This record gives sequence, C-alpha cells and structure tokens, in this order.
Amino acid sequence: MAAKVIYRTARSAVLEIADGGKYHTLQPYELWVNGVYFSTTDTVITNLFGLKPQTGYRLQIRPAGGSSPAGEDGADSVTLSFETEYESATINVRDFGAKGDGESDDTLFLQTAVELCPKDGRVLVPEGVYKFRTLFLRSGLTMCLEKGAVLSAYTQEDKLPLLPGVVQCWDEKHEINPGTWEGNPLPCHTGIVAGYGVSNVLLYGEGRIDGCAGPQNWWRKDRVKKLPARPRLFFLNRCSHVTVQGLTFCNSPSWTIHPYFSDHLDFFGTRVENPEISPNTDGLDPESSRGIRIYGMRFSLGDDCIAIKSGKIYMGMRYGTPSSNIQIRHCLLEKGHGAVTIGSEMAGGVNNVLVEDCVFSHTDRGLRIKTRRGRGENAVVDLVTFRNIGMDHVGAPVVVNCFYYCDPDGHSSFVQDRSPRPVDESTPWIRRLDFENLDCRDCRWQAVWVEGLPERKVERVSLVNCRFDFSPEADEGIPAMTEGVRPISRGPIHASNVAELILRQVSVEGQENEVFQY
Repeated sequence: MAAKVIYRTARSAVLEIADGGKYHTLQPYELWVNGVYFSTTDTVITNLFGLKPQTGYRLQIRPAGGSSPAGEDGADSVTLSFETEYESATINVRDFGAKGDGESDDTLFLQTAVELCPKDGRVLVPEGVYKFRTLFLRSGLTMCLEKGAVLSAYTQEDKLPLLPGVVQCWDEKHEINPGTWEGNPLPCHTGIVAGYGVSNVLLYGEGRIDGCAGPQNWWRKDRVKKLPARPRLFFLNRCSHVTVQGLTFCNSPSWTIHPYFSDHLDFFGTRVENPEISPNTDGLDPESSRGIRIYGMRFSLGDDCIAIKSGKIYMGMRYGTPSSNIQIRHCLLEKGHGAVTIGSEMAGGVNNVLVEDCVFSHTDRGLRIKTRRGRGENAVVDLVTFRNIGMDHVGAPVVVNCFYYCDPDGHSSFVQDRSPRPVDESTPWIRRLDFENLDCRDCRWQAVWVEGLPERKVERVSLVNCRFDFSPEADEGIPAMTEGVRPISRGPIHASNVAELILRQVSVEGQENEVFQY
C-alpha cells in the first residue's frame, strides 16, 4: 500500500491510497492525525476536512483493526507529513443575515458574503437549509459548505435570470456567448450556482447543493423543446482554475455540472445524485474544456454519468475548441445511460482522454461514443484510453456509433445511409481508441459494438486483456441508437468500418451467437 496527499487547502486535504483498489480500497483504513484517531475510510480518494490553517500534520494510514500502536508503522502502514495553506479570515453567511431555516430567501445574504470576502478568506456556510435563487461566483473565492449545510434552490422559472445565446459586439464580427443548450448558443436560465469568467475558485466541504428539481417543476414535459432552456445546477462559463472538493450535487434541473469553454478544473471526491427517472440530468459534462481531473467521484443518475462534448456544427466551426486532456480516475459510475460518453455534441473534437481504475455499475453502456454525419471536419475523436476498468451489469461495455439518430434530421438518409458518401467539411472522424484490462461481468446486451462511417472508417480500435462475461438472465436492449439495430441479448463483438481492429487476450463468455461479427 502506498499513499500521497494530492491536494491541500487551508482547512482540507485530498488523500490517494493506492492498494490496488479502484473506487473502493481493498480493505478499510484508519487515519490517525498527529497521533489521534481521525476517521476510517474505504475509498481510494479520501477527503480530509476540519483541519486548521498553516498547521503541520503527521498523517498515519494503517489497516483498520490492526494491532500496531498508534504512531508505529507496520508492514501495511504509511505515514505522511504535510502543512495546510494560509487563510486570512472566515466570513460566516449568518453574520450577513442568512437564516438557513429552509423558508427565508437567503440569496442576497449569501451573495453579499461572497462579494465582501477578503483576499485569501473563506465564506463559511454552516449547518442549515438556505433557500436561494442563484449564486454567482467571483474570482479568488473560497467557500465551505459544512456538514448539514444545504443550498436549496427555488424552482420557479421567474426567480432565475435569463441568458441570451448570442450578443453581437459593436464591430459585427465578434460575439459574446452567455447562454447554451445542447451544443448550440441558445437562450437559457442562468446556472443555479454559476461562474462567468472567474478564476481561482475553491468550493469544498461535506454539504449539498440541491436543485430541488422534480416532475412537478423542471422535469415536467421534458420532451418539449422550450426556450429559455432549463438551468444547469453548476455552470462554469469560460472559467479557469476551479476546484470542487467533497460536495454533493443533487436533483438538478438538467445537466448537473457543466464546464463550458473552461480549463484547469479539479473535482475531488464529489458526488452527483439524481433519480433514475430524471431527464437530461447528466452528471458532469465538460464542453470545449481542457485540463480536467475527475478523481474519486460517485455518480448515480438518470442520463450519462460523464459526457464529454464540444458543441454542434456552429460552435465547432466558429470556435473549433476541443475538449482535451481529461483524466478520470478512481470513480464509481452507476445507473446512467452511459458511464463515460463522448458526444453527441462534439463538433469541436475530443482528444487525450484517460479513464482508469474506475467501476461502472448498472449503466446501460460503458464507453459510449455518439457521432454522425454533419458534425463536421473538426469533430475528431482521438487518443481515448480506458484502462483497468471493472464493469458490473452493464448493458453494452463498448459502443462506438457513427450513425446516432439525434437532431431533427437524425433519421434522414444523409445520416443513416450505410453507403459511402463523399468526405467533405461535414464528415467527422474517430481515430484511435485503446482498451486495456477491462473486466466486464454480467453483461446484458452486447459485448462490443463499433460501427464507423464507410467513407471514413474508425482508424484503430485496440482491445487488450479484456473479458466479457454475460449474465445467463440477461435482458434485451439496444446497444447503439441507430436505425436497423434491434433489441439484442448477449450479443458478441460487432465491428464494421474499422480500419485496424486489434484483439489480444480477449474473451467472451455466455454470448448467444458467434464471438465476432463484422
């Protein structure tokens, strides 16, 4: 067992325990701080809260129930030393008039505390339920939600400001893009917690941010395309160097965490909890964003857990900004349509994505790439790596679909025609996809489904040391949302329009038909 502190603030730290576990450690560990028992953990990424600023700490990690006295390292124990950061002052939102009684409107008091917090200070939200309309972040902000603290959003549409999709600049050449919806610059409600052009922000603690969405408000008639669009629970528009540690986000009106044209973002030990019935409540959707670390997060929701995007054709052509350099490690992704999805709004491209040491449980699909003709020549997916992934009861562990029937023309012959078409400025491309050490148990629908475009084949798909075992009681499902694909149970490896397919030490057990189809 090895361990290290990967992040620290004035009052918290993030610990990584490497004992071979993925999301959970192989055994529980006791944490002793300066010779005093602190807590017990069973997660690889563990948050430490309740520390003091500018204080040195000696942290001992040892197997729970061990016989070694505190302060003595055994064969499986590790001791680390670190010092917390500086803090100038604590600003308690109660001192500014916030009541936290679950009834009063605390918006003004929360926002005032944010605006008046001094440099290197923190805004403290103590235990209580704080009703609010929307909360705008500012550069340099540190905010702590203590255990039992809930930011509880109002759900009336008229309580949220509106954002136009595009504001033209005076020179008629440039534009400002405040609002967005599913890859297009469209009017929308502002994020419930939102940052616009801010940097160096830290949100942390054991509290919750609750969008309070449900079938009676934001999720009502979700199939009706209505503008302004539903708000995201946490929206970052053109922000940089933002860290979220340990918070829980729940009951989002639409996408839960949405970084948009943002960079250098960290998410440590954070949770996203939306009901399985909730529509369009993706967990974390980086869009045209880069330099993102997603460590130790837990997702349970009603849509894609993580969906990496870069806009539809207008955004891809005008800005050409891919989502890139994204690391997803030691996460647990449950119950979503896809565990890690790329697209379908990916006209700006997606590259350099690493997913490793994660667990996918009871999701419809594991990796899910969704693209189609018309996404454009900038819509290039490249260098996507999945490594050391455990999947349990996943419908289809690997799905690459270049005929995704989204958008009003999704069922047209232009999108769905399996005959080669000319390669032009509308043609997307999937290049190199690598899968190593996948252990997929109790699969249900299809082991692997890869269908590239005939005019621009998937360049390379590599599967090395991958195991796919089907459940004998597997149900039926549609692995890829495209025309001509019927519900299937225990389907094998299907690959078409792939220039190079590498299979090494790949096993499929319990399939209905032959192991390989093309």
